[in-house]
Amino acid sequence: MTTASATATSAAVATSDAKENDAPKSTAIPERDYGPEAEIARLQAQADAFTRKTELEKRAVRDLEKEVETMRSRVETQRKKMGGLDAAQRANNQIQKKIKMLETKLDKSLCRFNEAKSHNKTLRLTIDNLRKERAVFAEVYRKLEKDLDAKKADMGVIVEESDRAYEARDRAVAEMAKLKMQADKEQASFENEWRELGKLIEHDRKMKEFMRNRRKVNEDDGKLGTLSLEEEKKLKKKIIKGNWGNIKTKARQSTVQTKVHSYTEAFEKIKAAAGIDDLDALVSNFLSAEDENFRLFNYVNTLNQEIDALEEQISNVKGEIEKYRGDGVGGDGARKKQLKELSDKLLATERKADAYETKHKDAMKTVLQLKDGIWKIYNKIGCNTPANRELLGEEGVNTENMMQYLGIVEQRTNEILQMYAAAQATAKGEASDENRAVDDKKDKETRAMGYAALLSQGPDKPATGGTTLKIQLPTTRETGDEDSDESDVEDDRPLNRDELRAKTLSRLAKRERAAEKEKTHARAPSGGIAGGGGKGGGGVGARRPPAGSRPGSKLGSRPQ
Repeated sequence: MTTASATATSAAVATSDAKENDAPKSTAIPERDYGPEAEIARLQAQADAFTRKTELEKRAVRDLEKEVETMRSRVETQRKKMGGLDAAQRANNQIQKKIKMLETKLDKSLCRFNEAKSHNKTLRLTIDNLRKERAVFAEVYRKLEKDLDAKKADMGVIVEESDRAYEARDRAVAEMAKLKMQADKEQASFENEWRELGKLIEHDRKMKEFMRNRRKVNEDDGKLGTLSLEEEKKLKKKIIKGNWGNIKTKARQSTVQTKVHSYTEAFEKIKAAAGIDDLDALVSNFLSAEDENFRLFNYVNTLNQEIDALEEQISNVKGEIEKYRGDGVGGDGARKKQLKELSDKLLATERKADAYETKHKDAMKTVLQLKDGIWKIYNKIGCNTPANRELLGEEGVNTENMMQYLGIVEQRTNEILQMYAAAQATAKGEASDENRAVDDKKDKETRAMGYAALLSQGPDKPATGGTTLKIQLPTTRETGDEDSDESDVEDDRPLNRDELRAKTLSRLAKRERAAEKEKTHARAPSGGIAGGGGKGGGGVGARRPPAGSRPGSKLGSRPQ
């Protein structure tokens, strides 16, 4: 609104100026016509016009001053609302604090996410294994079901065959009963015939007795007809033998014919019952049926034994049930005691879990402090190079690449220590003279071996001189014999700064002692470091390829 009024005022002033400038031109009187009065009138008119212009300008200036005051008051009000001159800086500081806080939360969230991801991976593998096991069990179950169905079918067939065998057995028993009755009849007829034969024999005996008596009578007379006594005896014997043989032959023939007839009738009946005309087939079928009956009889005996065993098991189980029913009343106290012990164990386990959770939080705090310390050391010793940034990325130190950062820091530290050792060796070489050559040589060798023992744990570094200074990264088996007294739990837990310093100093002292022990076995040449050929060891100014890209570097093999 103020700007609009100022614009209107400026427009009015400009319009009045234009009118005043035009007015003298329209009322101007030529000098040649009117003279000095006209000039005075013209000048008077111009003075009035300029006076009006001045008033208008003053009025415009006052309006502008009012607008300036208004704007100043508004600016002051806005400054007060914003909080003063350093409000922007404070706001920026607060924003930076919030950014750091959010970055910390993001790191924690990423850690939790990675842990959850790892846990999910483990669970996924477990689920896959369980699915495979379930598939295997399902396949085994299907096979067992198929086998069970086959066994049931076989059992049904066997039961049917057993029924048929029982029926055949019953028929065979009935047939045997018939045959037995027929055999009894044949035995009775045979006994009758035997009695008849006995009567014939008795009659023959009586005839012999009669003939013997008669012969005695004839002997008394001296002759028996025309035959001699001996001839008559022989003739009688022949007649008797012939009669007896005829009788026995007739009896045998009659018995055999009777048996053949009975057997023929029995086989005809069996053929009619079995429906088989061939005698050999009938015999083989009968033998196979007998074998099958014997097998079924054994199977039935086996089933009976299994039934007896199952009944015995059932009785044992019933006895145990009764026993445990009796012990159930007394076992309530024991169960309550076990329940109390389990509850105590559960509480102890929960307390341990809470303690481990607290330790985990402390460890995470220590890890965060280590991240800051590693980043500061990384930048301070000059490791933040484009090659390392390309290798590690722009994310900074996190739990995944912390070991890589430590490897690069260790590598750079070894380089610095190597240069320092080379400089010390060079200074010692320059300050030596002929009188102190032997002492300086011993001192130099001792220090060189100490530095070599210290530097021999880093990665390999190519030398520019005649010898090569080899540095390898420490491995997990580096100080296994020296640090065997430390437990695995202490090696795995996070250490604070004091513990790290004490552990590092103790390891350095052990390495120096080991170097002193090895000095008697292997001595380095004078003026070199760990076998260097010159005063500087030939490897001080050697250029190194970027970390992680050198052959033999163990940075990529560190656990992450």
